[in-house]
Amino acid sequence: MARMKFLCDAERCIECNACVTACKNEHEVPWGVNRRRVVTIDDGLQEEKSISVACMHCTDAPCQAVCPVDCFYTTEDGLVLHDKDICIGCGYCFYACPFGAPQYPQEGAFGARGKMDKCTFCAGGPEEDNSQEELNKYGRNRLAEGKLPLCAEMCSTKALLAGDGDIVADLFRSRVVRRGGRPDNWGWGTAYKA
Repeated sequence: MARMKFLCDAERCIECNACVTACKNEHEVPWGVNRRRVVTIDDGLQEEKSISVACMHCTDAPCQAVCPVDCFYTTEDGLVLHDKDICIGCGYCFYACPFGAPQYPQEGAFGARGKMDKCTFCAGGPEEDNSQEELNKYGRNRLAEGKLPLCAEMCSTKALLAGDGDIVADLFRSRVVRRGGRPDNWGWGTAYKA
């Protein structure tokens, strides 16, 4: 079975935020929540890079490990999804996630959060595929329609790759070979300077 994964090529990302806008529009994400965001590394320096970050659908997801009500589940495709009917809004997943993926709507006064929201890899939720209930809670289920996540499809430079992890890895590997090896800002020489 395929394991669905995201990968952002920092050498190609131009920080246009098309992925962020596409996600918000496609799924009508609540105010105050961004399922995907663009992060700049080494801002203002010559080696500045940008990457698009969302839920990475971890193999051993920390959010799933700390949830006291087990609202997270892993699909056959390796996607980490959640059930909003079970979520109690405790915030443990928010603190456990290294990518800051789980977020809460900013609707109530005094920081009342409500149900957690996160990237679904455009795969919806536990409700029946393409039902109105699934659309209202999680957004459009593009995977059930045979499509990839819209954030990756809307990336103008094709920096954001999504799909079967093996195919995504092969695509990225071929890009690196075509570029002539590793980028200068990372690798053995940078991590372990003599």
